[in-house]
Amino acid sequence: MKRVVTGLILIPFFIYIVLWSPSLLFMAAVAAVAMLSFREYARLMSHYNVRAPGVFGYAAGLLVLFLPRLDFVFIVFIALLALGLAMTTRDLAHTLPFAGSLLLGIVYVFGCMRMTISLRELGHNGAFWLLFALSVNWVGDIAAFYVGRSWGRHKFAPRVSPAKSWEGAAASTLMSLIYASVYFSFLIKDVPLPWALGIAAVGNMAGQIGDLCESAIKRGAGVKDSGTMLPGHGGWLDRIDSSLFALPVIYYLASLQLQILGH
Repeated sequence: MKRVVTGLILIPFFIYIVLWSPSLLFMAAVAAVAMLSFREYARLMSHYNVRAPGVFGYAAGLLVLFLPRLDFVFIVFIALLALGLAMTTRDLAHTLPFAGSLLLGIVYVFGCMRMTISLRELGHNGAFWLLFALSVNWVGDIAAFYVGRSWGRHKFAPRVSPAKSWEGAAASTLMSLIYASVYFSFLIKDVPLPWALGIAAVGNMAGQIGDLCESAIKRGAGVKDSGTMLPGHGGWLDRIDSSLFALPVIYYLASLQLQILGH
């Protein structure tokens, strides 16, 4: 019940922020979710006895999120700074784990969240592309939850997430395809149906992998949820784990579609 109530509260706010909010409010919301998610990621890392990222992690992450132009050289620069900062750890055996987890967290959270900005600015349907990229896996998650609970018999990834089943994964993909066929028919009409279904399928699969990856991190850390801010859902990272993987994939495919079809 908590899960449903939290969802009903968040959905109108989420739709407004994505579709109609002024640019500054949108950026502030993206930054807030990214920083809260990175904070939860840092807490997970502490269960691996890895030092907290500190101010550098948040500052570098915000630069990754908001720099007008983000070159690969900048990511290399962050990696080198992270490794240099890691030398200040008391136990030098933690030098590489700290630098690696810090760089991964910045790219994983802030790098993927940057795609929300890129998608919203993508052509004349950017806001609707972003809404789709965020919602397609949430719709799939609902189908996976109920189908998996009722008919799930074959475990999907028992070591990582014992509750997930192949039946639930199939239901998630199927529901994402149904959702895409309706969504694109009304909101992004200039995308041919085969493209829409292909983007939905790949985005859904990326999202399911993202969900499993965060589950693996939590299981390795020995915790159930990344946080407690969202009753029934856990933390912000729990809520956006599938979206973090889906966003760059859908952005790439949407950009490719615009180039090929000339829209």
